[in-house]
Amino acid sequence: MDAPYLDALDEPAAAPLDDPRSDLEAVFHAHYPRVFRIVARVLKDPARAEELAVEVFLKWSKAADAPAESAEGWLYRTAVRKALDEIRRQTRRSRYERLVGFLRGPAGPDELLEIREKQRRVRLILSAMDPRQAELLLLRSQGFSYQELASTLGLNPASIGSVLSRAQQKFRKEFIKRYGEQ
Repeated sequence: MDAPYLDALDEPAAAPLDDPRSDLEAVFHAHYPRVFRIVARVLKDPARAEELAVEVFLKWSKAADAPAESAEGWLYRTAVRKALDEIRRQTRRSRYERLVGFLRGPAGPDELLEIREKQRRVRLILSAMDPRQAELLLLRSQGFSYQELASTLGLNPASIGSVLSRAQQKFRKEFIKRYGEQ
């Protein structure tokens, strides 16, 4: 066989024009390298950047008003937002881990007992709270964004900040009432 025939065998068959996958594949191949570079430049973590870049394209494919002609700007804006959200999520997570003490070396028996006692106290207070507020606090401590909290709990995204603040205040008040300032 001649070389031109071999090259033709390597190319994927053209998808029908009415196939929505054809747009997705074309847009993916055209823009993935740049979307990946944008996310990787912000995160400095190539593995996580790959995951988020794919998420950007999945989000684009699910968007109702996502024509291939206007994909470039949408994809790049979304890539930057995803990367910034990931940085915020990592920052929150590291802050919570420091508060709990996961970043330290192995804890001694006294420290383990103290940690378990604090965890027991937190569980008791959460069990005494309104279930919706307890869910909100737990999900937020797991790094959920306000938008994710709103969609998960069926709340208005505009009110998440105030609802979360009230839940935190109630937790703090109950903790101080039961165990004093610590």
